[in-house]
Amino acid sequence: MSDKCVVRTEAAPAPFQGAPYSQAVAAGGFVFVSGQLGLRPGDTAISGGIEEQTEQVFANLKAILEEAGSGLDRLVKTTVFLRHLDDFQTMNDVYAKHVGEQPPARATVEVGRLPSGALVEIEAVALL
Repeated sequence: MSDKCVVRTEAAPAPFQGAPYSQAVAAGGFVFVSGQLGLRPGDTAISGGIEEQTEQVFANLKAILEEAGSGLDRLVKTTVFLRHLDDFQTMNDVYAKHVGEQPPARATVEVGRLPSGALVEIEAVALL
């Protein structure tokens, strides 16, 4: 059994409302990143539309992955949760800019509700 290492950076928001989860956990050659919202570190409210929120989600993912010793170019799987599937194309355009020539496997689902009125949340798995 391999060790697990909790990943924490101030360059991304702390767990939402102090909930009992880590920003990410590195284990077994992978880093598992908890769902990220379009919340700027230190802010208490999410602002902007789907494009701005998706850009902030990727800024948060990038910061956490880099803290773990990985990066967006090492993503192998993401799950995208959208409040409105009608936002898919706009989210997808931003997403494509960040995942490069070899995009990860992905699932995208519409959900009933996200924390703080968020429009998008993305969780990720990347190679270390």
